[in-house]
Amino acid sequence: MTSDERQTRIAAHLQKAEFASLEALAQEVGASVSTVRRDVAALAERGIARRTHGGARLAQAPKGDEFVFHLRDAHEVAAKEAIGRACAALVKPGQNVIIDGGTTCFHVAKHLGDKVAQVITNSLPVAHHFSGSNRHEVHVAGGVIYPRLGVLVGPDAVQSFTRLHADLAILGGGGIAADGIYNSHALLVDIQRAMIAAAAKVVFCFDHTKFGRRSMFFLCDFAKVDVVVTDAQAPKSLVRELRAKGIEVLIA
Repeated sequence: MTSDERQTRIAAHLQKAEFASLEALAQEVGASVSTVRRDVAALAERGIARRTHGGARLAQAPKGDEFVFHLRDAHEVAAKEAIGRACAALVKPGQNVIIDGGTTCFHVAKHLGDKVAQVITNSLPVAHHFSGSNRHEVHVAGGVIYPRLGVLVGPDAVQSFTRLHADLAILGGGGIAADGIYNSHALLVDIQRAMIAAAAKVVFCFDHTKFGRRSMFFLCDFAKVDVVVTDAQAPKSLVRELRAKGIEVLIA
């Protein structure tokens, strides 16, 4: 288990228990107490946990959407960064781009720099990332905030994308399998389908942990997908299947 994976599991455990001893956390992640002590220190620096005598407890902040987004963003960071750079390289200067709300898509946004003229998103973290720039025009979907993930969903959000056209849509999902792409909630699927319909080219970003997974809701088959960007640990057999279907698969 990597340090990122241990810290994600520790944070998830503290979210449920609020407090745990170092010994209990060490047992939870299968590591030594000294290793867990370093993990807790790293979480404390990010404001997720607070060190106590002999243990750790959940910090009072961040809460809600911000907490869960940063908790998820701490998982497979190196892979997401590599995918973010590779996907951003696909964007041509001056294009207008739809950016989905997942954490991997957020890493794409961080690497776009000044290439894009307009950003269209339903992601509050992505919108915040570009909000201080005078070089980007940011269009934010309407709708309601989906609890925990910091994305805007619902009929108003879907309607926002029916009135727009983008050169490129960059999306994530809950899983990718041989039959198509999945996500975890019907509201997320609805708005992603609207994003796909609004874009001339569709790119999906998945780290290797999403391969072979089927979340609860089917999003689309591969007829809707132009490119899949993933990392070097993606299963080679499924990568070959995707390429055989005519999908361009880029390995970051």
